[in-house]
Amino acid sequence: MLAVADHFFTGANLELRDARAEWDAVAAEINVEPQRILLLRQVHGAGIAVARRGEYVAALRPEADIALTDDPTIALGVRVADCSPILIGDRRRGAVAAVHAGWRGTVQGAAMAAVRALQEQWQSQPADLVAAIGPCLGPCCGEVGPEVVDAFREAGHAPEMIARWLTRGQADRFQLDLPGANRDQLAAAGVPASQIHMAGLCTKSFPEVFHSYRVKKEGAGRMVGIIRVKPVNA
Repeated sequence: MLAVADHFFTGANLELRDARAEWDAVAAEINVEPQRILLLRQVHGAGIAVARRGEYVAALRPEADIALTDDPTIALGVRVADCSPILIGDRRRGAVAAVHAGWRGTVQGAAMAAVRALQEQWQSQPADLVAAIGPCLGPCCGEVGPEVVDAFREAGHAPEMIARWLTRGQADRFQLDLPGANRDQLAAAGVPASQIHMAGLCTKSFPEVFHSYRVKKEGAGRMVGIIRVKPVNA
């Protein structure tokens, strides 16, 4: 577990399957009750679930790809196997966000949506935010088709940013810099570049360490990016 700021803890790279014992181990690692890990029904979008202090219902698993909370008894988790896990903490307000951002979520600006939501919910200032982008599919292995380029264009991303994130590969293929795109979107939302931390590790390149859908398809396990607000007495 990595303490990255005074008001929150993160643990970006735990490897899990949906097994009770493993989730219990994650809960113990981040020091919350297992039923206080908020997971999402992830749909590769930019929908937002907010768990305000004192309002979280443990049985709820909302359909969303972004979770926010200011409650130190809750841990937010996003599951990934090539998509980007993005964890964001507000050092001043003590609120946190977890984002699941594959290429579809990145097209929809999920990282920027998380920053905006923190601003709307807790008046967070981007300059107070610290973000971590965990292991995900890197530009070395992020081969995509022309339909992905079209999706970025149709979503209104600037041509110069599309050219930065998607470089020409063989034939009609392109190489997507997924972590780089999310880094740039966080920076565009106002998070200082020096406060955006990247693992810089490609999940497909290290299948013996990370779960990768590109390597094992439906047989791939999942990793979890998890974050919580640091209790005031911790």
